[in-house]
Amino acid sequence: MPTSALLTATDPAPRATIADVARAAGVSKATVSRFLNHRDKLLSPDIASRVEVAVAALAYVPSPMAQALKRGRSRLIGLVVADVTNPFSVAVLRGAEKACQEAGYLLMLFNLGNNGAREREAIEALTSYQVDGFILNTLGRDAGAAAAAARHGKPVVLVDRRHQGMQADFVSLDNAGSVRLAAGHLVERGYRELLFVSEPVRDVSSRVEREAAFHAFLAESTGSPAVTGCTFESSADNADGLDQALRALRQRAGQRLPGIVASNAVVTLRVVAAMARLGWRFGEQVGLVGFDETEWSPYVGPGLTTIAQPTDDIGRMAADCLLERLRGLAPPARQILLPSQLIVRGSSSPHRPDLPSGQA
Repeated sequence: MPTSALLTATDPAPRATIADVARAAGVSKATVSRFLNHRDKLLSPDIASRVEVAVAALAYVPSPMAQALKRGRSRLIGLVVADVTNPFSVAVLRGAEKACQEAGYLLMLFNLGNNGAREREAIEALTSYQVDGFILNTLGRDAGAAAAAARHGKPVVLVDRRHQGMQADFVSLDNAGSVRLAAGHLVERGYRELLFVSEPVRDVSSRVEREAAFHAFLAESTGSPAVTGCTFESSADNADGLDQALRALRQRAGQRLPGIVASNAVVTLRVVAAMARLGWRFGEQVGLVGFDETEWSPYVGPGLTTIAQPTDDIGRMAADCLLERLRGLAPPARQILLPSQLIVRGSSSPHRPDLPSGQA
């Protein structure tokens, strides 16, 4: 006997099939199917008993996927995220997962790793698993990828990033209001030369909206001394560039206080690393408000002031929108923008220790 046909003690036993059960019971596969689908009233007591004994003897477990597809639904929802290492994506995933579980659905996750070229691959891969619908938190650069999901008749909900020209439910933070909240807080604390630090902005709608809101805030600011600022696009492989941008910020500020708005938790960590390299302290030399309230925010330096996104609500609401459409509701495409919360700590407190810390 060829060695490839031998089973060892550690090899798993072959999984029993419906054909095995039918053979052991001496009936057809259709008869076994009737028994498994609780239609045993169509069977004689003797046949039902034989099938039941065969199922138990073979430890047969029906395939959930096969049963779901017979009902026309897999009860799977595909979730595509741009970057699973981003705390925002993980938090949204948790919120969506809870809502799906409560409704009897499971999530299948596809991580793009910030590679926009994989968006179409993600849609096609999840479609092959017969998912019932999609929640997309992608870069949004391949409009055809999301449109392909819609062409398959699958409902789509977009999270955080828009897809140009696509009519779909959209759930996100109120980016414009949140940037005004962050920048306005820095100005109230006395910072007058501001720097908006973002990941590369190109074609990513949430980054575009936040940068535009920052410059709109500067244009609308009045008072003396004037509030001025600019943008720096940070990438993972350009630490020197960020260091230079921070040096330039302090040089432009002169006698005025310089402040930073960091557009997400990934950028905030890069700014924290740059401050450590430069030997600077938050609050006293450079103020900071970062997007995303993370577990480590209270413990960095004097504590980081953050814009807390309602990530759990965003995930839950995205899932709820999708589940409504799976139940047959067909309202016009909705845009749901949720407010943020400012959590004040020492990184935005330059010289006023009397100001309270904690929630604003």
